[in-house]
Amino acid sequence: MDLRLSVAPMMDWTDPAFRWLLRQITTRTRLYTEMVPAQALWHGRAERFLARSDVEHPVALQLGGSDPAQLAHGARLGARWGYDEINLNVGCPSDRVQSGRFGACLMREPELVRTLVTAMAEASDRPVTVKCRIGVDELDDFASLCRFTEAVVAAGAQALIVHARKAWLKGLSPKQNREIPPLRYDRVEALKDAFPALPIVLNGGIETLDQGMPWIERLDGVMIGRAAYHDPWLFAQADARVFGDAPASGHSRASVALAYRDYVAARLRPDVPVSRYTRHLTGLFQGQPGARVWRRALSQGAADKSAGAEIIDQALAARRAAIERHAASTAESA
Repeated sequence: MDLRLSVAPMMDWTDPAFRWLLRQITTRTRLYTEMVPAQALWHGRAERFLARSDVEHPVALQLGGSDPAQLAHGARLGARWGYDEINLNVGCPSDRVQSGRFGACLMREPELVRTLVTAMAEASDRPVTVKCRIGVDELDDFASLCRFTEAVVAAGAQALIVHARKAWLKGLSPKQNREIPPLRYDRVEALKDAFPALPIVLNGGIETLDQGMPWIERLDGVMIGRAAYHDPWLFAQADARVFGDAPASGHSRASVALAYRDYVAARLRPDVPVSRYTRHLTGLFQGQPGARVWRRALSQGAADKSAGAEIIDQALAARRAAIERHAASTAESA
């Protein structure tokens, strides 16, 4: 596994359409699915949760659960559906996840996690990894994190992705758990020193390649979360800077938008609003001239329930017109 750069699994965001969009920008960055409940796969809903495009590789399936049989079944399905890695979620702090006894609350039970990872590793020939926090509630000392890591390594986990914040299971929302607990990068560094043979990926607070590059050199990789969604173009230089590939020629935000338009046109069904696809495009021109016009045109176009992929062309045209008006106004002022 090449774990140098990846995009975090994010509920409601890293769906197949967004992963396809990202793959038009970077071919090497590792992508992750949204967290898929193992229980849902156990009850036979594989098509809904595991469908993906061939262009997505390398792509990992993240599972959530606390039942060894269900997670083993999910791992087998993940291999069957062609995923390159099976990841266990031991980091999500939401109430819904806690009620199912999985996510961050599992950090309190390293022996159970050991059982779960063992079941997954034995059920599939794909690498099994774990995504966790540095701690949970009052259980946030380094010794506890090391005991947890020892358990997952003994079970056969081939990498650990560590969100460098602890989670508060009560009193903080999932959003607050991404912002309020302080980042402890030093704790992740110390963990790598304690387990030098274990690939360790840093997650949390990394928003640009410039921020990530020093950690890619120091650890085994970085994982970028919500910044990837709000500004997907930040990965445009990833293949060259991180992986040493030659820069892509003819690569532009507009060409990506047009390719995505064709993707949407081929998949849009009458019972699916186009906004389910176009919402992934809103950050494509982040920080560029005409970005606000682009976002507004997409939003207004998607409000029409009969709208299709053509609203992407319309939004591109609206952005171009806004830039031309601004240029003409500036010339007149000069």
